[in-house]
Amino acid sequence: MRSKVLEHISSPHDVHALPAEDLPKLCTELRNAILANAAAIGGHLAPNLGVVELTVALHRVFDSPHDKIIFDVSHQCYAHKAITGRAAAYLDPEAFGTVSGFLSPRESEHDLFSIGHTSTSVSLACGLAKARDLAGERYDVVAVIGDGSLSGGLAFEGLDNAAVLGSGIIVIVNDNDQSIAENHGGIYGALAELRATHGATESNIFRALGFGYAYVEAGNDVQALVDALESLRGTDRPVVLHIHTKKGSGFEPAERAPELWHHVGPFNLETGEKRKLIGGDVPAGGYADLTARHLLERMAHDQRIVAITAGMPYVLGFTPERRAQAGSQFVDVGIAEEHAVTYSAALAAGGAKPVFGVYGAFLQRAYDELWHDLCLNSAPATIIDIGASVFGANAETHLNYFDLAMLGGLPNLRVLAPVCLEEYLAMLDWSLDQRERPVVIRMPVGAPASRPELAPANNAVFDTPSYQVVRKGADVAILALGGFFTLGEQVADTLAEHGVQATLVNPRFATELDEPLLRALPERHHTIITLEDGVLEGGWGEKVARFLGASGVRTRCYGIPKGFPDRFDPQELLAGCSITAEDIVTDILGMR
Repeated sequence: MRSKVLEHISSPHDVHALPAEDLPKLCTELRNAILANAAAIGGHLAPNLGVVELTVALHRVFDSPHDKIIFDVSHQCYAHKAITGRAAAYLDPEAFGTVSGFLSPRESEHDLFSIGHTSTSVSLACGLAKARDLAGERYDVVAVIGDGSLSGGLAFEGLDNAAVLGSGIIVIVNDNDQSIAENHGGIYGALAELRATHGATESNIFRALGFGYAYVEAGNDVQALVDALESLRGTDRPVVLHIHTKKGSGFEPAERAPELWHHVGPFNLETGEKRKLIGGDVPAGGYADLTARHLLERMAHDQRIVAITAGMPYVLGFTPERRAQAGSQFVDVGIAEEHAVTYSAALAAGGAKPVFGVYGAFLQRAYDELWHDLCLNSAPATIIDIGASVFGANAETHLNYFDLAMLGGLPNLRVLAPVCLEEYLAMLDWSLDQRERPVVIRMPVGAPASRPELAPANNAVFDTPSYQVVRKGADVAILALGGFFTLGEQVADTLAEHGVQATLVNPRFATELDEPLLRALPERHHTIITLEDGVLEGGWGEKVARFLGASGVRTRCYGIPKGFPDRFDPQELLAGCSITAEDIVTDILGMR
């Protein structure tokens, strides 16, 4: 059924012009459009469904982009995008996927920042409000932040500063009592008390910080939200509007299981059957599933092992049932990667065996803690680096393949890049039992591959950088790290067709060098190439090239150039960088 209201909305001014009685109809059409779009191509479904009424109310009351509206993390920006001139991307099946799933100033003047990470909105709002005041201008600045995002340290820093800004700023706390999974942290008891008393309790964390405060229980009632926002428009002081919403509102499967419907692949809208499992689902037999199974087995015999996640338990395969099974040996710190790293360092110092699972793009938010708390103290914690590949997430806000360049300069840190399941589990077991240093293990991307010929020996140790020579040849040496080892095999096979029997090496150590092996390579090889599934500048390959620089051997490094590609096809990106077996072989043959 075609929309009768939304199809005529091309800007927020059209929302201003609607009769009040049409606002609920617009909300219904937005919700249906978001559902149809997500069913076809996937997306962050449950959080977006929960803020439809809030988004309509915001654009009814405020004058974007003159007034500044900042949505935290972008998990709730779909209705905003539809209202601000991009409705076709949610109404027309042929246009599905033509807009980013995250805020992007390149798309619209109503998207003030590129945003894909959590807890940023209040700090951004503080900066905009200060700039407004310095310029002597008048407009409202509104930050929309979910209760889950309040567990991030940056949110506390922003709130602390906003409260003493001395001028108008509106912070809308969208409280659905849910992060990606359940919330964790002391602030959630305070929010629960506010909800239970409809904002009337004297124990009000926002008032204690210095904010004015208002509460709306009917957070999915568009007119109630319009009325509340109208009363705050033009405020000359910092104020929090706390609204109680339902995550997944209007779609029963998402209301019933918001964690599983937080981020989804395509699904059947009529039956709710998912065609692709991502997000909160843990596909059986995948690396996350196998990691959780392995850790639970180890936990049963070693109470010192602690699995840690930062608001995303599924990345380590810990379903609600497995979280219950692990009990106190599983900890979700909320969306707080900085705390997770420092917490892990102290756990390790106390004799525990922490395993922190995190996407590479979110690990970078804890760089100082990695440097100062983990590495400076040589704390023997394990970090599972997830999705670190060009074949991982492909949004510009979630690029996971910068990890090796980020981690490569940190002292005392060992970074391992397994090729197969056997290597991965052997590295995990070794890291759990060693007490010398922090270890990062790149979880392979894709379906687990069994490669017995690459499997380390039983009780293998990774105490010293030692590369594995898989094939011995001459003239050309191919050092293919982690996820690009298969590409290295393809290059070696193609070279063999040209009469070149290349040496193929599985480096395994992603930021350190096997110096004895590297010193020996120029004796039999005139060309050495490195392949890494990561950003080229500052990566592992450049370390190899620097080491070999004085040897006179030709060295060529292949990796992803630095930049922010958005919604790319991995194979097309690699082809554009000449990272295909055919292109690499052509390069090698040209260097003979």
